[in-house]
Amino acid sequence: MSTSISPIPTGPAPGDREQLRLRMTEQRGRGQLDGGWWPQSRYLAVELADLVDHFPPHLGRIVRAVFSPPDWESAPRRIAVSGGYVKVGSFPRDDTHLIHLKTSDRTVLRVLVVPPSLDADRADDVLSVAVNGSADTAFALLDEVSADVATGPWQHWNDDGGSWWEPHPIPPSYRTGV
Repeated sequence: MSTSISPIPTGPAPGDREQLRLRMTEQRGRGQLDGGWWPQSRYLAVELADLVDHFPPHLGRIVRAVFSPPDWESAPRRIAVSGGYVKVGSFPRDDTHLIHLKTSDRTVLRVLVVPPSLDADRADDVLSVAVNGSADTAFALLDEVSADVATGPWQHWNDDGGSWWEPHPIPPSYRTGV
């Protein structure tokens, strides 16, 4: 009988990792979100260990995390961190883009998870909104940012069916010598 051993995902090499991309509110529990986190990969074991090991000490020590399964590759039930382990679970329902971090003093922090694939400018904007307390939910915030993608004028149409190529009534593909 043969078995296959798949390598454990490691994410970016330690020298290739950026600093922890986390912003937390000063007054937790006031809004829907207590902060925002922009991980570098979809490997929860790697990213959560980095988050726990570099979490601001004044916010407490993370002892448990409950995550949204669609945001991550599969995850173990506990993750090794410096000084021990963190228990990990997932939401019974899909609450995409959110992770609950329970600290040793039993405080639960609701943190937005920004997709690692999001570009730096938009991710920075999302993190700023997450700490301002103006977001309804994590999902709504990321949905709003996704809908606000910068587009060129050829992707916008007037309500009357015309285009932004005014004053030319003929679409560019049919213009000749213009």
